[in-house]
Amino acid sequence: MPTNLPPEAMDKWELVEAAKTPKEKMDAMLEFLKFVPHHKGTMKLRGEMNRKIALIREDLDKKKRMGTGKSSGGPKLFIEKEGSAQIALVGMTNVGKSALMSAVTNSKVLVTPTPFSTHEPVPGIMSYMDVQFQLVEAPAVMAGAAEGKAGGNVTLGLTRNADGVILMVDLSCDPIPQLVLLLAELEKTRILVYKPSGKVEIDRRHSGTALRVILVGKLIGCSMNQVEQLLRDHKVHDAIVHISGEVTLEDVENAIYETTMYKPAVIVANKLDLKGAQSNLRRLKAFLNGKLPIVAMSAQNKVGIQELGKAVFESLGLIRIYTKEPGMKAHADRPFALKKGATVNELAKNIHKELLMNFMFAMVWAKRLQFSPKKVGMNFVLDDGDIVEIHAKIA
Repeated sequence: MPTNLPPEAMDKWELVEAAKTPKEKMDAMLEFLKFVPHHKGTMKLRGEMNRKIALIREDLDKKKRMGTGKSSGGPKLFIEKEGSAQIALVGMTNVGKSALMSAVTNSKVLVTPTPFSTHEPVPGIMSYMDVQFQLVEAPAVMAGAAEGKAGGNVTLGLTRNADGVILMVDLSCDPIPQLVLLLAELEKTRILVYKPSGKVEIDRRHSGTALRVILVGKLIGCSMNQVEQLLRDHKVHDAIVHISGEVTLEDVENAIYETTMYKPAVIVANKLDLKGAQSNLRRLKAFLNGKLPIVAMSAQNKVGIQELGKAVFESLGLIRIYTKEPGMKAHADRPFALKKGATVNELAKNIHKELLMNFMFAMVWAKRLQFSPKKVGMNFVLDDGDIVEIHAKIA
């Protein structure tokens, strides 16, 4: 059920959204919590707010100790994104995360048997089929990470900020308890790796746009009027809200407070070359029963690298779209990575807003088309490997 917050709490949340600096956001969250009642329906919300406050406080304290006197703009766990998507690499200590980073990315990492040797997030670029992904090795997870143990706030916060996650386990011992621990710590911070039945996306405009709810799916146990009233009660006025799949009123409220997040996940079962690995891999596959993709690897021997790239690409639901300048024979080497179902409109947005504003038509080369190239409009749905040439008015 929704938390049924009092109006005073909703007013305070508006200040959280308006905060410009980490210190302002932390102070606004603390004020917000004063008006959130203590009962079963608010436990998860209070827990998530307290975790966010702890992260900001930790960052501010670190900056103070370093003598800078000011924050970098947010907790250090927020690594600036590069490439087409950022993937958090998460696992217990000594499962081979650094060995994987060394094998598949350009990062300079220290591969050592010493436990808990990674103290800060380490980014690196992995390439697959002309697409570049940013892998970020997170500090090791242990029981209690969600409560901040062994820097767990950094690892789990990094995962919330990433576009997807690799959960890494060690096949030289029983992988099931390892995976269960990782999933439990993620769940405590309301990170889902199993695809939910529905999704709510809130695009806040802050530009006088009237509230607009787009429903492509089904509301469970509530009506559209109740959804719109809930959004208005929470001061969501100038926004476009997309609802897809099967969604409850609680799902809508979770989206307002960004408390529950779905992250596409790939399981990397490492150390395939060691004794007992094959039988442990079979047990892991039986345990998951196809719910998540599994890539069996030996990072040390660089076995399974291509399979990993393919699994990450597919889990994110991406397609590669190559672009071509009008009058040029060859297309660009580096494609745009867009979500499946993307249209020419979304491609134009990714290239440049001027191109979108002055759009005339596009030419698309694709094997699936009977005649190629084909002249198309903004709403033409693209597919993996398409080559697109956009024509626009000269400004």
